[in-house]
Amino acid sequence: MASNAKPPPESPKQREESVSSGFRHFKVALSTVLTMEIIMQLANIFGYPKGLIDDFHRADSMIIGALKMVNTMEERGQIAPHDISQLLDSLKEIGNLGTASKVQELFLEHTDRAATDPVDTDPAAQPLNVTKSDSEKETKNQIFISFSFKALDKAEYLKKKIEESLGLGTCWICKERVEVGQGIRDEIAKAMGLAKVVICAISKEYTNSIECQREVNLASELKKTLIPVLLDDVQWPLMKSDGVPSGMAYIFADMLYQKFFSENSADREVDLDGLINTLKGKLGSQPDPVPTPDPVPTPDPVPPLKPESDGSQPDPVPTPDPVPTPDPVPPLKPESDDTMSTFIRELKKTGCALYDKIQPIPYIKEKMYSVGKVFIEVGMERRDEHDSWKTLGSYHDIFPVEKGNPRIQVIEGEPGYGKSTLALQMVYDWCNKVSGSPFSGPDILICLNLRQLKGITSIAQAIKQFLLPLDSKLELLDVEHLISKNNIWVIFDAYDEYPDQHNRNNFVMQMLKGKILDHVNILLTTRSSCIPPGLGALTGRLRLTGFDDAAREQYVRKVVTGDDEAVKKILEQLNINPTLGVLCQAPLFSVMYAHLTHNKDGMLHEISSVTEFFGHMISCFLSHAQNKLSGADESPENLQTHADTHAALDKLAFEALTSKMQRLVWDRTFFVGKLGKDFYKLYVGVGILVEEEEIDIPAPGKLPQHKTVVRFYHKLFSEWYAAYHLIECVKSRSYILPENINLYDLKFLFMFACGLDQPGGSQVIKLLGERAEGAESVVLCTPQLKEWSHDIQTTVRGIVSRPVRIGRYRSRLLQPSTIQLLELASQHKIPISEVRLLKSFSSVDPDSLSLVLHSGLCLPSLSTLQELVIVTEPGREVTVDEWTGILNYTKRCQLLKSLQFRRCLLPWMDSFPTSLDNVEVVWAPLIGIHYYLRSGRWQNERSGEILTRGAYDDLVTRFRELHSIFDWQKRRRAERE
Repeated sequence: MASNAKPPPESPKQREESVSSGFRHFKVALSTVLTMEIIMQLANIFGYPKGLIDDFHRADSMIIGALKMVNTMEERGQIAPHDISQLLDSLKEIGNLGTASKVQELFLEHTDRAATDPVDTDPAAQPLNVTKSDSEKETKNQIFISFSFKALDKAEYLKKKIEESLGLGTCWICKERVEVGQGIRDEIAKAMGLAKVVICAISKEYTNSIECQREVNLASELKKTLIPVLLDDVQWPLMKSDGVPSGMAYIFADMLYQKFFSENSADREVDLDGLINTLKGKLGSQPDPVPTPDPVPTPDPVPPLKPESDGSQPDPVPTPDPVPTPDPVPPLKPESDDTMSTFIRELKKTGCALYDKIQPIPYIKEKMYSVGKVFIEVGMERRDEHDSWKTLGSYHDIFPVEKGNPRIQVIEGEPGYGKSTLALQMVYDWCNKVSGSPFSGPDILICLNLRQLKGITSIAQAIKQFLLPLDSKLELLDVEHLISKNNIWVIFDAYDEYPDQHNRNNFVMQMLKGKILDHVNILLTTRSSCIPPGLGALTGRLRLTGFDDAAREQYVRKVVTGDDEAVKKILEQLNINPTLGVLCQAPLFSVMYAHLTHNKDGMLHEISSVTEFFGHMISCFLSHAQNKLSGADESPENLQTHADTHAALDKLAFEALTSKMQRLVWDRTFFVGKLGKDFYKLYVGVGILVEEEEIDIPAPGKLPQHKTVVRFYHKLFSEWYAAYHLIECVKSRSYILPENINLYDLKFLFMFACGLDQPGGSQVIKLLGERAEGAESVVLCTPQLKEWSHDIQTTVRGIVSRPVRIGRYRSRLLQPSTIQLLELASQHKIPISEVRLLKSFSSVDPDSLSLVLHSGLCLPSLSTLQELVIVTEPGREVTVDEWTGILNYTKRCQLLKSLQFRRCLLPWMDSFPTSLDNVEVVWAPLIGIHYYLRSGRWQNERSGEILTRGAYDDLVTRFRELHSIFDWQKRRRAERE
C-alpha cells in the first residue's frame, strides 16, 4: 500500500544547495536572453565603468560576454538567489518589458521563487518541492573537465573514474574539439556557467593550447573553483614548449595540483581517492574518512638479566665527572630584523628620489620641487553601497579604520587630475612619518609605477629591480619573505599605462583578486576609462574630482607667488572665461595656467576650447626652449623648423595610442633614429619628452640590462601630437578608425584633432558618429569646431534624436560639452528628442530661469526640446520654489511635449498653470506608481483614481519610510531634530 507519509523537511544545508543550484541554472538561462544592446543599456544604468563595459564587448562570444555581465550583476548585488527585483526594474526602465517578463519566468522556473522572495530562516517554513528531476539537475554536470583534445582518451578515463564514485552525469566534457567554432564555444561557456568545479586536465599539450587557455581564463573570471589535475608528468609551474611561463601559471600559482598519471595502478588509485575527496569537499558532500591504522601491539616487557654470581662483590661502577654547564649563549638577533631595517632604508632612499623631483612646468628644469611643496588636496569622492558618490574629506580617509572595510581601493581620475602626484604624497608621508597620516603607519609601503613593469611576473621581482639599489645585498627570496608576513601597503600607480594589463593573469590582477598576498592593502590609480575588470564587490572605489576655487588659490599662493595682487590677477581670468574655469578643474591644466599667466606668456582670456588652451601651452614651451637652446651650433631658424615639423613624432604617438598594448615608451636609440638628434634635443630640452631608465627582463640565467627609454611628459602630450597624424589619415575618405581603440579613453586625441583642423575635424566627428559607442565622443568633440558643416549637423541630429543623458557623476568635460552641444543644436533649430537629468538637478536660477546642476553649470532653456526627464537622488523632496521654477523653465521650451519626474516627492499643489495643458506631465514617486496630470489633478495610471489630499499624505509617509536609509531623508530628519 502506498505510504501517505510526508517526506522529512530539508535540512538547512540541503535547502541552501537547492537554492544555489537553481540560481546557477537561472544565471546561465539569463545569459541566453541578454543581447549586447541590453547589456550596454543595463551597464549604463548600473554605472559600470567603461573598462568593464569594454570587457563585455571583447568577449570571445555573445554568450561569454553575457555570462560575464551576469556574474558582474551578482557580484554587485543587482541579482541574488532570493531577489532579482533590481534587474527587473532596470529592464522596465529601459522599456524592455518583454525581456523583463521572460527573466521573471526563468527565475520562477529554476528557483521556484518569485522575484523578491524573502530569505527563509526556517528550512521547514516553506519547503521546496524537490522532485527527482530537480535533484538530478542539482548533481548533473557539476564538474566541467577542461582538456586538450590530444588527451581525449585520458580525459574520458578520468571522467569515468570520477563518475564511478560521484554518480553518472556528474561531469561535463566536450568531445567536439576537432572543429572549434562559435557554437561549440557557446556550449562550453554555458556548461562552465552551470558547473561548480572546473577540473583542468593538464597534459603535455595543454599549456600550448589557445582554447585551453581561454577556458582557464573564463573559469577564473567566472570565479569557479579550479582544480588542476596532471595527466602527464609536466613541469610545475606550467611552462610552454618554448620554456616561457604559461599564462595559466599565474592562475595556478597558489593552487595544489592532483596527480593522475602514476604508472603503478595502486598509486593511481591513491591519487584518485585524493581527488575524489577534494571534489566531495568542493561539491558539499562529506569526504571519505581517512582510515585509521591498527594499533601496533605493545611487546611484553623483557625481564632484566640476573647477573652470574661468583660469591664476590662486583667492582663498583665509577661515577663519571659531572659535565660542566656551558656559559649561556646570548640569543642571536633574528636575521630578519637586520634584513627588515635594510629593506626599509633602501625603499625610503628610492622614495625620496622620486618625490623630490616634481617638475610642474616641463621646460623649467632648474626648479625641482619636493611633493610636499606642491601638493594640494584635490577633491575626492567615495562610492557607497547605494552606488552614490560621497565627498571624502581628505586622502587620509582612503583606508577607513573601521573593521570590514575593503583592503583594496581603486582611485580613478581623468587625465591630469593628479593621480600620480597623490601617490607620491603618500610615499612622502611614509618616508617622513608624517604625523596624522595613515600612510605613515604600515611597516612597509611599496609604490610601483605600472608603466615600467612590462614582463615582470611578481611583485617581489618588481621591488627588487625597480625600488632597491643595484648593489643591494637583499636577494629576491629576502623580498618575498618580507612582504609575505608584514603590514604591507602597496600603491600600483597608472594601471591605464600598464603594458601587461591585457594579460588577465598578471600578478597585479592576482593580488587584486586576493589569490596571492591577500593580507596586503592595495591602492591602485587609473584613468576612469580603464578600471581593471572582474574586481569584487568589496573593492573600494574612489575618484578624483579636481581643483575647486579654494584649491586653485592655495596652489598659486603656495607654489607660484604669495603676492595678493598677483594672485588676484591670475585667478580673475577664470571668472571671466567659463571655458578656462572648467578646464582648470583639472590640476594639470590649473598648474600650467597659473605658471603661464604669472610669467605673462600671452593672453589666455580669449581661450574658448581645450585645443586652444593646449596649443597655447605648447607654443609657450617651445618659445622658452628656443631662447635657452639657441647658440653657436643651433640657429633659431633651425629650432623653429624642428618645432613646426613633427610628422614622425605624430605617427609614433598615434600608432602607440591605437595599438592594443598602448605602450608609450620607446628605446632612445630607436627614437633618435626616427626623429634626428636635433629634433630629439629640442623636445627633451622643452620637457615634452622625458628620458628614464628601464630594465630589460633577461632570458633565464642572464643579468637584467638597464637601458634609456623615452616617453612623453604626460599622456595628454602624446594625444596632442597623435591628433596631427589623425588629421592626415582622415584626408583619405576611405580611412576607418581602428576597431580595437577605446574612444572614450582617447577623447583628447579626437578633441584636439577637431580643434586643429576644421575639415579634418568634421570627418573625425563623422567617423565617431558611425561607431555604436561614439555618441559621447561626438558630444565632446563638436564644441571644438568653429563652424558646423552639413555633415556635422546630420551627425548631431542623430545624437539628439536619442535620449541625451546628463549625469551627476559624468566626466567634468563631458557635462559642459553636452550642454554646449544642446545649445548649438537648439540654435540650429535641430529637434532634441529628450534630455534626461540623472541625479544632476540641483535647483533653478530664478533670474535666468536655467536649471542649475550639482556641478554648478547651468542648462539654459532649449527651444527645440521635446521631452525633459528629471531623475533625482533617491528620497529627494522637491520644494514649491523648485517645482514652480521648473514649470517656468518649461514655458521657454516651445516644443516641449512631455515633462517627467522620477524617484522624488513633489509638493502638493491645489492648482497648476494652464501652460501645462499641452504638456504630458508624469510623476513616478515610487517604482510601479505613476501619476499623470490631467485637468489639473494627479490621476493614477493603473486605477484611474484621482490623488486626493489624504491619499497624498499617505504617499508621503510611505515614500519617507521606503527612503529612510538615503542621505536626502537623513538630512531632512536631522534638520527637523
